[in-house]
Amino acid sequence: MRASGVLMHISSLPGDTGIGTLGKEAYEFVDFLNKSGQTYWQVLPLCPTSYGDSPYQSFSTFAGNPYFIDFDLLCNDGIVKKSDFSKIKWCDNPEKINFDLIYENRFKVLKKAFANFNPSNSEYFEFCNENSHWLDDFALYMALKISFNGAPWNEWPHELKTRNTKNISKAKSELKEEIDFQKFIQYIFFKQWNDLKKYANENGVKIIGDIPIYVAGDSADVWANPKQFLLDKDCNPIEVAGCPPDAFSSDGQLWGNPLYNWDYMKKDGYSWWKNRIEHLCNMCDVIRIDHFRGFESYYCIPAHSKTAKIGEWRKGPGIEFFKEIEDSLGKKDIIAEDLGYLTPAVKKMLKQSKYPGMKVLQFAFDTDEDNDYLLHNFTKNSVAYAGTHDNDTIIGYMTKTAPRKTRKRAREYLRLTRKEGYNWGFMKAVWSSASDTAIVTMQDLLGLGNEARMNFPSTVTDNWQWRAKSDYLSDELAEKLKYYTTLYQRIPKKKRVK
Repeated sequence: MRASGVLMHISSLPGDTGIGTLGKEAYEFVDFLNKSGQTYWQVLPLCPTSYGDSPYQSFSTFAGNPYFIDFDLLCNDGIVKKSDFSKIKWCDNPEKINFDLIYENRFKVLKKAFANFNPSNSEYFEFCNENSHWLDDFALYMALKISFNGAPWNEWPHELKTRNTKNISKAKSELKEEIDFQKFIQYIFFKQWNDLKKYANENGVKIIGDIPIYVAGDSADVWANPKQFLLDKDCNPIEVAGCPPDAFSSDGQLWGNPLYNWDYMKKDGYSWWKNRIEHLCNMCDVIRIDHFRGFESYYCIPAHSKTAKIGEWRKGPGIEFFKEIEDSLGKKDIIAEDLGYLTPAVKKMLKQSKYPGMKVLQFAFDTDEDNDYLLHNFTKNSVAYAGTHDNDTIIGYMTKTAPRKTRKRAREYLRLTRKEGYNWGFMKAVWSSASDTAIVTMQDLLGLGNEARMNFPSTVTDNWQWRAKSDYLSDELAEKLKYYTTLYQRIPKKKRVK
C-alpha cells in the first residue's frame, strides 16, 4: 500500500507552556494530517530526556516524557487551575524551547496536580499494576536520583547502586511520596498519550514511534538490569558505543552508551528486549529501530576513550534476534534505520528480516557516483525521506550547508527551481518514488531554513529546540499536500473522497 506521512516531534508543536504537549495542538495536527490525506505521524522517542535534552538519551526507555503533559487537560480533570501555570515564564522565544525554564517550572505545576489527585482512582491502580515491571524501578530510580541532587546512579552509595535488598526496602519507605509522584506523572502521561493515539487512529492516522538501539548509562534501565550490560564490578561501563572515524568525522562518534551483554541476553531469552519492543508497539502503530546495523555488528570503544578512534567491531546477535522477537511477540510493523555504510552481512540481515529500510534523498548527491539514495534506486519495500531530524532542512541544505557541487547535482537530477521551491522539488521526488511509504518533515512542508534544524549529530548543545509558529497549519497547505498525495497515489482507498 502506498502511503505518506509527516515527521513532527511532540516537542515541536506550538502552545503556551514552552514546549509541545499532548493537548489541543496535537489534536489539531492530527486533524491536519487527516485533512491532507496522510496516513502516518512520525515522532521521535517519547521518553524523558536527560543531559543534552536529547530524546535518544533518556532516564528510561519505558517511561513517558513529563514535559509533554498538557496542563489544560489537567484543568479539565480538575486537578490544576489555569492560574497555576498561565503566568509562568516558559520561554524567551515561542519558536525555541528553553529547556532550563521547562526543567525549573514544569514540575512545580505537576506537584500541584499531584496534591489534588485522588490516589484511590481505580484507573491509576490498574496502570501501576500493569506497568509494575518497569514503573516500580523507574519511580524509585528517579526518587533516589533527586535525593542525591541528580548524581548518576553509579556514583550513589555502594548499597544502593548494587541494589542491596535491605537498603532498597529502606529507600522505598523513606522516599514513598516522591515515588508516588513519579508514578502519578507516568499515569497522567500515558492517559493523555493513549487518548491522543486513539483519536489519531480513529481519524485514519497511524503513529510511527522510534526506538534507539542503545540506552543511556544513567538510566533506570541499566541500574535495574545491570547483567544485561557490559559493566565492571563498580557498575561502570567496560566499553561504550559509537561509530569509527569516516569521511564526515575524523574522530568518529563517541556516543558513550554502555554496550549490551549479548551473551547474557541470549541466555535470558532476550526478555528485556521483548518487554521493550512490546511496550513501544503498544504505544505506537509502527516502530523505527535506530542503528539497525548494530544488531549485525557493533563498534566497541574503551570506556575512558576521549574519541572513537580506537575501537573494534564485534558480531551482534544477528537475524536470530529478530526471529526470536517475532516468535515471541508475533509479526510487528518495524522500520529498519539502515543508514550509513552497510556491509554485505548487514544487507543480508535486512533482507532476511523483510523490514523496510530507509532511503534519504538528501544523501544522494555527495558524489558523482551512483548510490542507493538516488531516486532511481529506491525500492518498493522501503521508506523514503527527503530528510530526517538529523539532517538540515531542505532549504537550509540547498542554500547554506551543502557544498556547491552537491547543490548543482541535486538541482540537475531533481530539476529543482527556486520558483517552485527546493523543498517542494525534494518532497515531490520522494512522493513519486517506488517506496511504499514516504515521509517528509514539517519544517520542509513549511519551507523553513537552517534555523529550524532539529539536530546536529555529534553535538550536545542547541539541539531539539525548534517549535512551529501558532499559525503554522492552514487549509491552503493541507489542500496542497493532499493534491500531491493524491497525484502520487499515496492516499489509501478508505481515505479517498470523490
